[in-house]
Amino acid sequence: MGAPAQAVDQAALTGFELDFSVDAVRRRRPLGSSWDVRFEGVEPVREFSWHRYTRGFAGWYYSATVRDHVGYESWLERDRLVLLDRDPQVVGIASQPFWLHWDDGGRGRRHAPDYFVRLADDGARVVDVRAEDDLDEQTREAFAATERACRAVGWEFTWAGRPDPVFMANVRWLARYRRARCGRPAEVAARLLEVFREPKGLWEGAGLVGDRLRVLPVLFHLLWSGALETDLAGALMQTDSVVWTERSG
Repeated sequence: MGAPAQAVDQAALTGFELDFSVDAVRRRRPLGSSWDVRFEGVEPVREFSWHRYTRGFAGWYYSATVRDHVGYESWLERDRLVLLDRDPQVVGIASQPFWLHWDDGGRGRRHAPDYFVRLADDGARVVDVRAEDDLDEQTREAFAATERACRAVGWEFTWAGRPDPVFMANVRWLARYRRARCGRPAEVAARLLEVFREPKGLWEGAGLVGDRLRVLPVLFHLLWSGALETDLAGALMQTDSVVWTERSG
């Protein structure tokens, strides 16, 4: 993997430093000499914490993508993890992957982004999660600095706010069926794909395949993976929600 062609901001390459941990060994390097580290495999640079009477809530989410637990510090971060886990372009996720250090002209600053994401094309994305009404000037400055650092080395930077509540509620439900075992038996999955070539109601189609208690977990797994589709943003899923195969549209 060669250096990115767009890494032309020499001041950023030398002015920013990354502080990260690999195999329990802490390292700190200039951005320009550490951009090619496989940050999807690093350890969190700080502990996940939350405090009583605050809206934050720390925990660990099991990612079907990485087959391991990934940490979060708020429900909003957990929701973003769920969405990343469902994204077919995402192949790796690490939380609190590094401290980004820089000098703002008056004092030293540092910021730990929420997630580092490895993409299927071997690209990288750094994600910060914060509701818009929780953004203060210091946070905006940290996000702007992080975006500049990412741009210098050819990474994407994303600020993620609150997702659509209906869409997120549906995806949370489907996330219960994200593990590969929910997609079995294979013959049930194949039959569901065949039945829903013609769009029809969820409950109706499941009944055409067999015992709904056996069929519905497989159906929900296929909706999670995108092999089957439904309108996740228009309304909460119901028994009459129309489902179709990815190919039938």
